[in-house]
Amino acid sequence: ESVTSIGNGAFYGCSNLTTITLPEGVTSIGYYAFYECSNLTTITLPEGVTSIGRSAFYFCESLASVDIPNSVISIGANAFSDCISLSSVTIPTGVKIIESSTFYNCKNLISVEIPNKVTSIGDYAFMGCTSLPSIEIPNGVSNINY
Repeated sequence: ESVTSIGNGAFYGCSNLTTITLPEGVTSIGYYAFYECSNLTTITLPEGVTSIGRSAFYFCESLASVDIPNSVISIGANAFSDCISLSSVTIPTGVKIIESSTFYNCKNLISVEIPNKVTSIGDYAFMGCTSLPSIEIPNGVSNINY
């Protein structure tokens, strides 16, 4: 109950993890926190988490869905790269920048909701999302990198 952050690389390569429920009070998830947790299928992020670090869920190949709480205002580059089982994601309303390669190679991603406050989409943010039929770009987006 006293945990407020998941440190950088905390569960790096823990391939036997399948489910994670983070306690209330966690406000940040560090860089590479769950990197290569290849059998992770479900993670519950509590309301109150404000940041998801760079590459936090990179190569979580079995992660099929994630509910990102509305309290999140920052999602780092490569946060969900190569989450090949991820099928849908709703980006919280407080996020203003979709960083580089955030959803890179999410081959089964079929639905993305981008909030109106997003002003910039980083390079390769959705590259390799071969199942994604369309994305609605909000009017406030002034920069899309390639």
